[in-house]
Amino acid sequence: MKDIRLGHHWVGANHPPFIIAEMSANHNQSLDRALSLVDAAAESGAHALKLQTYTADLMTLDLEKEDFLIRSSDSLWKNRTLYQLYQEAYTPWEWHEPIFERCRKRGIIPFSTPFHPLAVDFLEQLDVPFYKIASFENNDKRLIQKVAATGKPVILSTGISTLAGLAETVEWLREAGCQELILLKCTSTYPASPEQSHLLTIPHMKELFECEAGLSDHTQGIGAAIASVALGATVIEKHFTLSRSDGGVDAAFSLEPQEMKALVEESERAWRALGRVHYGSDERESSSLVFKRSLYVSRDMLPGDTFDESNLRSIRPGYGLSPKYYDLFIGKPVSRKVEAGTPLSWDMLGSRQAD
Repeated sequence: MKDIRLGHHWVGANHPPFIIAEMSANHNQSLDRALSLVDAAAESGAHALKLQTYTADLMTLDLEKEDFLIRSSDSLWKNRTLYQLYQEAYTPWEWHEPIFERCRKRGIIPFSTPFHPLAVDFLEQLDVPFYKIASFENNDKRLIQKVAATGKPVILSTGISTLAGLAETVEWLREAGCQELILLKCTSTYPASPEQSHLLTIPHMKELFECEAGLSDHTQGIGAAIASVALGATVIEKHFTLSRSDGGVDAAFSLEPQEMKALVEESERAWRALGRVHYGSDERESSSLVFKRSLYVSRDMLPGDTFDESNLRSIRPGYGLSPKYYDLFIGKPVSRKVEAGTPLSWDMLGSRQAD
């Protein structure tokens, strides 16, 4: 797989994980707060800030019929209508330009999730460098084709999609012109539990669909996100807020600035730790030989003296022959004068012994 360029960053196995701070509804209907979120995301080291582009009228109907009520007992939004939720959560479209400008000024990449083809047209006017398709919209063929037709990279969350459904969505994207795709494992509960995360899906998706893969994480904390790096996640998305105590639609499962900073730092540390398949020591580990065992002469010896338990020991440091050669020396004469504290070597037998 070739690397994918997202704005001024590259995504792929050869680069640190790409971290997205998801503003979502955490602006709490204040543009000043939204701009403060941009500043905080930039200072945390996040690479991109994501908005959501919709209106309540483009999402659903303003009805209180049963179908339009949120009834899940464990939902943060229980007993509200879908329209009420989206009316509170949406980001006014006139805010997008100042938010994007602040992002670019602070060196963080702005982009968005469109929820309707009209939102794609709007975002194209703002020169969005790539798009995200939300998990609950990944079955909307018309929207998906509209996004793919821009020719820009697409990040897509899996959510509750079956494997067959996801394969169909990927096919729509690629047929409509998407050549750079990143799939994010996503659990569509808010917040999600670690047990629901199923991170082992990440390498499976990457291999099956021959694309980059990552995690859209709704768990609390950063543990699941860091673990995903070890499984090949190259993109991590987390909801972001100034303070969970400020409340808001998404606050309960959002990271605060110091946590986002920790995610950026620890995900890169985890990525660097992956390294390659490697055994033995490298240059920087050579000094650790002082702590490894090897064979040392423990008493002064004269030519002809015989090696035995009193003058040959397996001790630290590790600069002598391996302890596995101990029995080859016991009972044999030493070839020359040797002082106590000398690392054992083959020439003390007069000739090199076979392993």
